[in-house]
Amino acid sequence: MRIITRFHHSDIRRLLLGIIVIAGFVVLLVQCFGIPCRNSFCLSPIKVSVIELTNSNVTQVSVMNYTNLSDDDDEELENKKEDLDSENDVVISKEKVEMNVSFIAIGNISLRNPKMVVVSSESESDPNSVMIRVKDSRKGNVLSLRRHKQGSAISISQMNSLLIQSLSSFKSPKPRWSSARDSEMLSARSEIEKVSLVHDFLGLNPLVYRNISKFLRSYDLMERKLKIYVYKEGGKPIFHTPMPRGIYASEGWFMKLMESNKKFVVKDPRKAHLFYIPISIKALRSSLGLDFQTPKSLADHLKEYVDLIAGKYKFWNRTGGADHFLVACHDWGNKLTTKTMKNSVRSLCNSNVAQGFRIGTDTALPVTYIRSSEAPLEYLGGKTSSERKILAFFAGSMHGYLRPILVKLWENKEPDMKIFGPMPRDPKSKKQYREYMKSSRYCICARGYEVHTPRVVEAIINECVPVIIADNYVPPFFEVLNWEEFAVFVEEKDIPNLRNILLSIPEDRYIGMQARVKAVQQHFLWHKKPPSS
Repeated sequence: MRIITRFHHSDIRRLLLGIIVIAGFVVLLVQCFGIPCRNSFCLSPIKVSVIELTNSNVTQVSVMNYTNLSDDDDEELENKKEDLDSENDVVISKEKVEMNVSFIAIGNISLRNPKMVVVSSESESDPNSVMIRVKDSRKGNVLSLRRHKQGSAISISQMNSLLIQSLSSFKSPKPRWSSARDSEMLSARSEIEKVSLVHDFLGLNPLVYRNISKFLRSYDLMERKLKIYVYKEGGKPIFHTPMPRGIYASEGWFMKLMESNKKFVVKDPRKAHLFYIPISIKALRSSLGLDFQTPKSLADHLKEYVDLIAGKYKFWNRTGGADHFLVACHDWGNKLTTKTMKNSVRSLCNSNVAQGFRIGTDTALPVTYIRSSEAPLEYLGGKTSSERKILAFFAGSMHGYLRPILVKLWENKEPDMKIFGPMPRDPKSKKQYREYMKSSRYCICARGYEVHTPRVVEAIINECVPVIIADNYVPPFFEVLNWEEFAVFVEEKDIPNLRNILLSIPEDRYIGMQARVKAVQQHFLWHKKPPSS
């Protein structure tokens, strides 16, 4: 029997499969997709100027974004309410986000072969910013980018090393008192670590997993043993109110499917291995009308809730919250939870390792932009690898510091590079957007104001190989999936050489990657009704 039939008993099964053991507990990788798998704010504006000099003529590009931090979310655009990230070097006011961008290039040089590009902040003496210099590998020239100081970018290979170190060096904190669940979790961890090599992959592609033997054993243990308690405290809409539409839909779908589940959810918290805090960060902001509150003020509300359950139940205090988890897809999820949930497992969309995301403890959740809660699987699929004639595609709002650079360097520069700014929102343009994705070999997933973007999942849904340009971004299900087998990672400094990087990938390598995108697609799908076996 193929694994798709066997494993599609429920979306919660797919959600809870990816188990890693942190602090002596089996930690679920939170997701209901396909087969389961396991800093301070800027208070004043910093304008970034980008000036192109050609034949001594200076042109300046000013980018004015009204509204949001989210990628092309119609609902958020209407509300004009979104967030601010310290790396962006921009400030968001009630009315607008302002960012002036320019490029500097040597005269008589077109941006098809950029000789030199310099991006600099107006505040040259700003001690909190840093100049990042980028060489064009074709000519050895330099691109410099001033951004908020955060240290060197962490590459995907370095993240792999950090994961290995985390899992090999962890030590279980001692609970204040013992529980029968502790021995069950330690036993499960031992079974996963000692699993024998499997040879029957049940229809799965083993290349897309870090260790398919552990993956399958984790699933089996989850099916048979894992139990979760969902706290009942908390009033709507901040708690217990799924929001299954829009750019933050992942946390809503998780909440919806988890709270309605009967296989894994238990009524008696003494039988639970893990404890779920059913909060919606987006609903918290919206319901309290905190358009411009800092994450600290919102975090106070989360702390009040934790104090409530810690006072009413004994379970948080037993482990210091180490066996508790929450799911947050809002851009502020990382900042809001850093202090209160410091010992807990956080499943976050904004998985920025430079801003406190903990590889090996937290889990990265996909950003899935769902336009219709009645049809979450619409527009699935794409053309075959041989039918994809466009090398690379990107279109989107000029959010953050990176996208204006991408568009300025590559828009209308090569016929096989379809790089655009924001496309119109009429039905015809939206259809054209989908067609570009379904007809392109590589889909550019450039960060916006934050490192995460729904384009990663959009690319996978349209069977286009994702090209992730977002320094320090930990991709979804990082503990389980072998991302380098089906995605391309390009450092932000290498944008001038983007086309050469893609063209250097051998044809057989691309064909294999595109096939593996299709193989991994099932992990990135929300199902309105969980399929049964």
